[in-house]
Amino acid sequence: MPKDQPMTRLQAGDTAPNFTLPGHDGKTYHLSDFRGQRVVLFFYPADNTPTCTTENAEFATHAEAFAAAGVQLIGINRDSLAKHTKFAAKLALPFPLLTDEDGAVSGAYDVWQEKSTFGKTYMGILRTTFLIGTDGRLEMVWPVTRLAGHVDSVLTSCLSKN
Repeated sequence: MPKDQPMTRLQAGDTAPNFTLPGHDGKTYHLSDFRGQRVVLFFYPADNTPTCTTENAEFATHAEAFAAAGVQLIGINRDSLAKHTKFAAKLALPFPLLTDEDGAVSGAYDVWQEKSTFGKTYMGILRTTFLIGTDGRLEMVWPVTRLAGHVDSVLTSCLSKN
């Protein structure tokens, strides 16, 4: 990873910050409800952008393999529930998209940080994926700098630790 690329301070072995967030499907999700099950929690910047669409579509393509490995997929960003609902329907996503409109969960996972593109700095979500173990601790953390091969790498890790 380039030295100037920000990344989360959370690392493998840390306890995953708990949260309660609404999902695009009308349900409320609590991370603690998944205790005893592994969770892939992926933070992505925005619905309906090219890279974020590709990332969600790739997780959807492999959803059955993640489920067979006993892993729940969950996507999070700060978009509204209405935007998530349209995005999830457009891609036929088989996993929940949670909205973190106030940014509290993004802050707890340390993915809401200053970013820089073409010399312009702004606050945004760092594309980051977390594998949370059955005990609620982080097993792996992937700061995503290149999407190519990322979902396959996450799935391989889930299968090798199954």
